[in-house]
Amino acid sequence: MFTSTVGAPISARTPDQLAACYTHITVTPASPHIGAEITDIDLTRELTAEQITEVKDAFVRYQVLFFRDQKISFDDHIRFASLFGTLGRHAGAQTISKPTDHPLVRKFHYDETSQRISGESWHSDQSCAPFPPLGSMLYNHTVPPDGGGDTMFASTYAAFDALSDRMMAYLSGLTATHDGSRVFGPGTPKSSHPVIIRHPESGRRGIFVNWDFTSHINELPRNESDAVLKFLYRHIGRDEWACRFRWRPHSIAFWDNRCAQHKALWDYWPNVRSGFRVQIEGAAPPVAG
Repeated sequence: MFTSTVGAPISARTPDQLAACYTHITVTPASPHIGAEITDIDLTRELTAEQITEVKDAFVRYQVLFFRDQKISFDDHIRFASLFGTLGRHAGAQTISKPTDHPLVRKFHYDETSQRISGESWHSDQSCAPFPPLGSMLYNHTVPPDGGGDTMFASTYAAFDALSDRMMAYLSGLTATHDGSRVFGPGTPKSSHPVIIRHPESGRRGIFVNWDFTSHINELPRNESDAVLKFLYRHIGRDEWACRFRWRPHSIAFWDNRCAQHKALWDYWPNVRSGFRVQIEGAAPPVAG
């Protein structure tokens, strides 16, 4: 019988307790605060109702899920991601990723001709949108032969929990502007969101500002805003609440955009890293925590 444990921090339960929560998939935590690898599952096939329930629980609990040896097609990719919500399109008018012959799938391909890659700074995807994406699912079929191209993930829950009570109180009630033109250029959204948000499913609070999109805190003078944001960016990206995913061919990373930030490492030029990504739309704006 499956017993949901969503809401408690990962570190609050022993490995044996966590393993006992799941009977139709195997879940192996990647770090004390964020990330888990899911095995005993085949994403090229329809999942059972029990597997779906457990994967959804693990997604909310661990904030980012990793899958290995999954040679998925576009149809497989879309079928699995659609279990979590409506799939959407990129908010950016100009992006480094490229469209494919399917409107919901984007290609992320980098090689010796690439001038830069997407997502080299800590960020949450398209936080400039009025309803930021719920999550993103990246499948890489080709990776550098000698390593490199890892993706880092950070828990904004753990970052928030590590703040002093006075800093928590200070940040609560503030809002920040997220400007898509900082990354994507003209014609992209600009939105205001709370600095501290509460996850709609776990109920946990996290910090919702990021290096790429957040331009300023609305209620502060610009010099104070710049100083506070600089502190928060460095705080969120600390090693203590991050994990590093080492890609292998046919791997998948699926992250919760509402509580995790990520950044890609470009240490593999001129080698190739290539794959496809789909995006799950957000159903509502972030709620103040």
